[in-house]
Formats: sequence, C-alpha cells, structure tokens
Amino acid sequence: MADKRTTPRKNFSFYMRVLDDDTEETVGHLVDVSKIGMRLETTAPFPLGKDYNVHMELTPDVSDKLFMFVSLRSIWCKTDTIMPNLYHVGFKITKIAPHDHEIYQRLLELYGA
Repeated sequence: MADKRTTPRKNFSFYMRVLDDDTEETVGHLVDVSKIGMRLETTAPFPLGKDYNVHMELTPDVSDKLFMFVSLRSIWCKTDTIMPNLYHVGFKITKIAPHDHEIYQRLLELYGA
C-alpha cells in the first residue's frame, strides 16, 4: 500500500497515555507524531472516520498544565505485525486550542525521534 502521508512523522520516544475525555479510559499510547496528526498503539481496533475528544498527560518539562486536550478523527487502523492483539491507529487532529497547539509543537521538538 502506498503511503499517502503529506507531512513527515516522527517516532515518539516518550511513553504518553492518551485518555478519553468522557470516560477517562486509556484510548492508547502515543507511538509517533506529525504536525497534523498522530499514531496510537491500542488494544482494540477503531472504526474509520470517527471523532474522539481526548487528553494527554503532560510532564513539567513540556508544560505547566497537567493535560493537553485535542479532538481527533481516526483515518486508518492496522493490526500490529508482531503482536496481533495490538493495533496501530492513525488520527488526524481536527481541533486543538492555541496554547495546547504550542504544547504539541514542544512535544514534537522534545520527544519526536
């Protein structure tokens, strides 16, 4: 399958949980990031084209806030090739507040490998 990516992505070298805003359940863990989206490792497949409101736990070296909030849309989902009980899900960022966008850019710079 040809890669349709329009912006480069970076592997994420820091363990970061992504939580659902409504349920506080873990949606997945950040695997890589780009300027317009992210890939999460999850324990369940995600339907394509669905919107999610999530937040990420932050560390003091990234922000004075405890969480960053973002709205995402799932755009692809694949089973992990090594561990078939895990999934990799690609998300596009659909909404992010200006201050949270600054934090996201800092994450790209600090932890994007």
